[in-house]
Amino acid sequence: MAGSAGTPGTPRVLRAMNDRAALDLLLAHGPLTRTRIGKLTGLSKPTASQLLARLEAAGLVLATGTSEGRPGPNAQLYVVNPGAAYAAGLDVTPERILAAVADVTGRTVGEYELPTPGRRPAQPVVRQVTDALDGAVKAAGLARGDVRRLVIGTPGAFDPNTGRLRYASHLPGWHSPTLLDELAAALPMPVEYENDVNLVAIAEQRLGAAQGHEDFVLLWNEGGLGAALVLGGRLHRGWTGGAGEVGFLPVPGAPLVRQVTKANSGGYQELAGSQAIPKLARELGIKDVPTGPYAEAAAALVEQAATIDEGPHRRLLETYATGLATGLASLVSVLDPELVVLSGASLTAGGEPLRALVQAELEELAASRPRLVVGDVHEHPVLRGALESALAATRDEVFDTSR
Repeated sequence: MAGSAGTPGTPRVLRAMNDRAALDLLLAHGPLTRTRIGKLTGLSKPTASQLLARLEAAGLVLATGTSEGRPGPNAQLYVVNPGAAYAAGLDVTPERILAAVADVTGRTVGEYELPTPGRRPAQPVVRQVTDALDGAVKAAGLARGDVRRLVIGTPGAFDPNTGRLRYASHLPGWHSPTLLDELAAALPMPVEYENDVNLVAIAEQRLGAAQGHEDFVLLWNEGGLGAALVLGGRLHRGWTGGAGEVGFLPVPGAPLVRQVTKANSGGYQELAGSQAIPKLARELGIKDVPTGPYAEAAAALVEQAATIDEGPHRRLLETYATGLATGLASLVSVLDPELVVLSGASLTAGGEPLRALVQAELEELAASRPRLVVGDVHEHPVLRGALESALAATRDEVFDTSR
């Protein structure tokens, strides 16, 4: 019906649009005065005053201090109320679950790590998830019911057609067909699930090297080799959630792996995954190759090679760069992205020397030539992406003043 609250252009909808614009500005800029908010939004002083009064009454903004160091009287400053809402994220690996809670401004207010060693989980997955979440909630000084939304990041992906986890046979306990229903019953907030590398791409798009880019590929190399595809500003997940599972990609220079899901590997993983780097180092005669988890050993070797940059270390970096570019050439040829972001410890450890080598190799192997950059989000990027994803949906919900 014309004139209803939901009709575009009605006063309520226009007020809600102005409210959201002001809240987004406060999130982006930090404390602002009424005058500055008015200038940035194009609103008159009376309208800006009414807007701030409305948001303050709704508990979405707080008056905090005054501006100083400018001519004239000090003006009241306003900020988004951090306690207006909270969201949570989980980063799940076979070894541990890392949980965090953030306030609506994006500040992490509580973290907790739950070790989950062993091929068989000591506790059911639902108990692991709730224990990890509760640990972060407690660290934040909150209750579970204070969290508006939870995003869980895992290797592989939950197939939207079946609800079952695929492409992650190494994640014990997460393959039950009833798992999602059990988690929904155990948790009082909406829960979303996302591939871990996709979450790294979200973190880089919101906070890091991919800001302002609508078409990019993120290549991740740490415990496994994978990619995230952002096309037209949106994640491309594929029909079964498996878009970007490039570790299974057949590539020249590596044996053809058949029944890849049973082997949990493929050509690209064998050629350029983290587990290939210690083996290559030994073949090149590099001494004192680190032992222990191969992802950590690979990162240490790549960092050392990028620093020494001569002899067998230089050959290690060059061979690794060629392997990376070989798989990237297929992705680039099909997708033609604007940007490729290199992320994960086995890539970021190489810094600019590795990036430059991969860029040069890729320009030899592919017709299109995207720019390569090293990712900027280094501290728990999967968890950061989970929080950013949860916060985006939470803000859409709590910042909507048209309801």
